[in-house]
Amino acid sequence: MTRILHRQINADLRIASGGKGVELFDRDGRGYIDASGGAAVSCLGHGHPNVIAAMHAQADRLAYAHTSFFTSEVAEDLAERLVADAPAGLDYVYFVSGGSEAVEAALKMARQYFVEIGEPQRSKIIARRQSYHGNTLGALAAGGNAWRRAQFQPLLAETHHIDPCYAYRYREPGETEEAYGLRAAQALEDKILELGPETVMAFVAEPVVGATAGAVPAVPGYLKRIREICDRYGVLLLLDEVMCGMGRTGTLHACEQDGVAPDLMTVAKGLGGGYQPIGATFLSGRIYEAFAKGSGLFQHGHTYICHPMACAAALAVQEVIARDRLLDNVTAMGAHLARRLGERFGNHPHVGDIRGRGLFMGVELVEDRGTKATFDPAWKLHARIKREAMNRGLAVYPAGGTIDGVRGDHILLAPPFIIDAATVDTVVERLGEAVDAAIAQAA
Repeated sequence: MTRILHRQINADLRIASGGKGVELFDRDGRGYIDASGGAAVSCLGHGHPNVIAAMHAQADRLAYAHTSFFTSEVAEDLAERLVADAPAGLDYVYFVSGGSEAVEAALKMARQYFVEIGEPQRSKIIARRQSYHGNTLGALAAGGNAWRRAQFQPLLAETHHIDPCYAYRYREPGETEEAYGLRAAQALEDKILELGPETVMAFVAEPVVGATAGAVPAVPGYLKRIREICDRYGVLLLLDEVMCGMGRTGTLHACEQDGVAPDLMTVAKGLGGGYQPIGATFLSGRIYEAFAKGSGLFQHGHTYICHPMACAAALAVQEVIARDRLLDNVTAMGAHLARRLGERFGNHPHVGDIRGRGLFMGVELVEDRGTKATFDPAWKLHARIKREAMNRGLAVYPAGGTIDGVRGDHILLAPPFIIDAATVDTVVERLGEAVDAAIAQAA
């Protein structure tokens, strides 16, 4: 008996009672390797003493103060740290309670920016199919997750979607990655011209697509070409790094590896590592100056923005990552994970693609490798894999609808940055067993 409206009404959920390092423990004392960090959240694992100590200390000083009256030292300190390490031009930050709120705020910033500078006709958003930007109405409208959008479509603001940069499914035979990237980016310019450049406000994209398609990275040159197109037509580039950012791909910000700086950028998950709910929207100096020299305010806000406890947890998480050089471990263990996945699944008859960056990896499942045909969606192969993995003490993040919201299955892996090689090996071993067991049921 539960009084909680859970995500799935009849789900048989284990009760989490504790966590230490890369493991979570249920009420019966059984351990589970958290190989997805929840949803790419727990970058430091569970029970990190430095983060817990920082939260205790902040609670002793100040738990909450409303931002219409006060700022706080810890929020200012976190902002200084984040901006110091941000992509060029992102000079300010706005703290919220999660990724959806961060995207919602970014969309409002984009709209208000054009109102402030005298271009109120710019209101159209372009995003990509098979993206995910959050579950609030604005973020859901921007996203391209067809299943999540479907029943709420009448409530969503109009957004225009182009094909994703998804080489496994969209690159043509014989086409180089660079040529494909330019072709994929051209879809943005085509859509801008179709809509009228003077009406387009922003282009929204994940540098590495997360939950909806399973760790799909942009191919070389794609985002640089996207940046050029946005600049040509005065469109703001909004990069959503809620899942792929804050070190997950081996650099603090995923877009660093593409040599691109956006006008707006959202982060969350790895920002606070799950120790407190927190997200952030970075904005460029020119957007800030438009507000400062115009109305003098950002017409938006939530009760818990800049929450001192959340900021303290996030600051401690970022300090540990820097102190312990954990991005080096993300790079090293990411390479080891990619190698081990290749050894286990590279010749697997039902694995079509292994992809990702750093400790952010995806495995796409197919019924036929040659044709890339998917399993029957009615089988819900992804759900079977999740269940089989949990039965083996492994938490991973499988999902369905990889291709179009209906067809396709993939598994997302996003383990904590503290993981070691032996644990990576165990993750791959248990995952292999889970995949084979689930597919055997579907046969």
